[in-house]
Amino acid sequence: MRKELLPGEQVITITRQQARSLFFPVVTFIVLPAVAAYACAWIVKGNPQRLAPFITSEWTPWLLGACGGLTALALLGYSVKRLLKWRSVRYVLTSRRVIAKYGMFNRADWQVPLASVRSVGVHQNLLQRSLRSGNISLDTGPSGTAVLADVPEAGKFREFVLDAMGELPNSEVFEGEVLTDFDEVPWELGEGGRDER
Repeated sequence: MRKELLPGEQVITITRQQARSLFFPVVTFIVLPAVAAYACAWIVKGNPQRLAPFITSEWTPWLLGACGGLTALALLGYSVKRLLKWRSVRYVLTSRRVIAKYGMFNRADWQVPLASVRSVGVHQNLLQRSLRSGNISLDTGPSGTAVLADVPEAGKFREFVLDAMGELPNSEVFEGEVLTDFDEVPWELGEGGRDER
């Protein structure tokens, strides 16, 4: 992350999405091997021959291999895939930007300069409220709204964003300079800002 920082920029916090999305993959990762082990023991005891008389004891290694292979495919296709997807999302708050990074192999990211953020909102459903997570929306005015989905400790993250916005130097605001010395203007301004000469 250090090489991606701008001069004078500091990392305030780095977080991932709430880990609640891993509940069912973890349960599957625990339960599915137990079910597969039970099925393998059932196969070894010769129960398939009782169900279908054409299955002989020579089929036992193939049935055990099929059971293990299907279990491995299910674990890789569901549990490990969900874990990798969860690990591939990172939210980074620096002293100048909010950065969201997505993907491991196909990377995508977006950045929002704190100077362009007008308001920071937190939206929570009932489950998110009970887990203190939420969706944080960064209103950037006419350019739209950026949403950080399922951020853990959403209230604290919002406070970090607001504190970082408050600590931005005044020169970081890109709204335009305010002219205070009207003697420097080479023409006279009339009503509507037009030259009345």
